Amino acid sequence: MRTLTLRELNRATLARQLLLERRRLPVAVVLERLVGLQAQWPPAPYVGIWTRTTNFKRDRLERELVRGAVVKATVMRQTLHLVTPRDYALFRAAMSETNFPWETQLAKRLAPVVRALAEAGGPVTTADALARLEGHDLGGLAPRRAFRFARAAAHLVHHHETALWHARPVPVEARAEMLERYLAAFGPSSRKDISAWSMMHMPEIDRALALLELRRFRDEKGRELLDVPRAPLPDADTPAPVRFLPKWDNVLLAWADRSRILSEEHRRVVIGQNGDVAQTFLVDGFVAGTWRVEDERVVAKPFVKLSRADRSAVDAEGARLEAFLSAG
Repeated sequence: MRTLTLRELNRATLARQLLLERRRLPVAVVLERLVGLQAQWPPAPYVGIWTRTTNFKRDRLERELVRGAVVKATVMRQTLHLVTPRDYALFRAAMSETNFPWETQLAKRLAPVVRALAEAGGPVTTADALARLEGHDLGGLAPRRAFRFARAAAHLVHHHETALWHARPVPVEARAEMLERYLAAFGPSSRKDISAWSMMHMPEIDRALALLELRRFRDEKGRELLDVPRAPLPDADTPAPVRFLPKWDNVLLAWADRSRILSEEHRRVVIGQNGDVAQTFLVDGFVAGTWRVEDERVVAKPFVKLSRADRSAVDAEGARLEAFLSAG
């Protein structure tokens, strides 16, 4: 029996991995020859293919990803790889009936739940999946962990955008969840409002919003407003109590057009040229003045003369604030 030296083993490895001589090969052929390429960091497989082939351009791999000839999926070592669909089926069949987490009874029981989301159309976001898993017995697993195993059991592969060279896979999904939370807290809002609040660029916002289920409205100026389903929309005549707000309160900074709570006339008083935001109070839901503490007393300074009832409500709420501050 022949004994191979260390250098012989080294050269065999280099030759089989296309690292001795670059070859002119299609992307899919390279991936199948290499039994996939790890893809936790999106640029990695691009460099891996480039260093093994001639005339490789990024867009060749990206085109294959977009058309589904290459997929990003969890396979060997429970890590992300780029593989062809044929190899994905082979690898997953080879790893079936094992002790991998996606082979557990729990993962198989939850798989149809998350697969139904994919079959409904559009990418499956973590937020959607976690919401769908609510109420299911997760066997003591954290919801995100249970979803990860169920997703693999359901053969959901990653969206092709997560494998593009400039992909920001976690941020895109994280942005979607973040904007969903924003709309739940501050919506209905326009894209311009979202940009002002998040400091994101419109292409980033649009990619994230595309992952969400949204309802749409328009404001009185005809601008489109976006919102999440089932968020409350109280009647316009619903009473709004007096409220005191601290400096830099979120509600004064959440939109490009803040007129829904702060008039443009008063905005210049509340928000200084240096970006400072005053302490304010609301009457009937709108900013009606500023306040400060003098000699341990809350002093409210309204922008205009208040009615007797409103003044009384402001004084009463100010007294409660005084008690809170003094107790602190």
